Amino acid sequence: MQREVEVLHRVLSHPEQPLVAIVGGAKISTKIGVMESLLPRVSRLLVGGAMACTLLKANGAGVGSSKVEEDQIGAARRLLADAGEKMVLPPDAVIADAFAADARSQVVASDAIPDGWMMLDVGPKTIEDFGALVATAGTVVWNGPLGVYEMEPFRHGTEELARVVAASDAVSVIGGGDLAAAVASLGLDKGISHVSTGGGATLEFLEGKNLPGIKALEEAA
Repeated sequence: MQREVEVLHRVLSHPEQPLVAIVGGAKISTKIGVMESLLPRVSRLLVGGAMACTLLKANGAGVGSSKVEEDQIGAARRLLADAGEKMVLPPDAVIADAFAADARSQVVASDAIPDGWMMLDVGPKTIEDFGALVATAGTVVWNGPLGVYEMEPFRHGTEELARVVAASDAVSVIGGGDLAAAVASLGLDKGISHVSTGGGATLEFLEGKNLPGIKALEEAA
């Protein structure tokens, strides 16, 4: 954990510019603090996963039957207002008519998801746009998958962006169990500067909370 704190501290305190953060996963409620902490530091904040649906709805988009944390809509609107052009939401989505690996699926614009359908992965335009920003980044920090990674049809976005990150010249730090598993299964470990194993502790650090070792590192800097 000490090694991980050192890597994260160095990346966030003295990153190679531009710094691009990617945040995914299911619940925006667990990541709002992280995004608020990252916004002043990053040039772009790319958002995927089910949590993007709450932000899309807060931005006025129709998200069909996608998972949305209704009690976080107000916080999502404030975050969007604070972020301005720094935050990049998925322009398209892979949607399905059921939360199942064998569900019917199609690609649509992320702001026009029909009723009865739900976003389960990011679409090809999102992969292209996110990939272009990653390709020119000096540092990439990524936490959480972009889709329902446990279902094979909906892991493409996460896997493709992981390939872009690994092939880039950026200093890269990724975290989250599904994301670490994706990197390992694709054999991309050597292309990533650091794969985070700290789980919740990593999120707390990115959120700006004090953890053992951080104060000592700051005093020694």
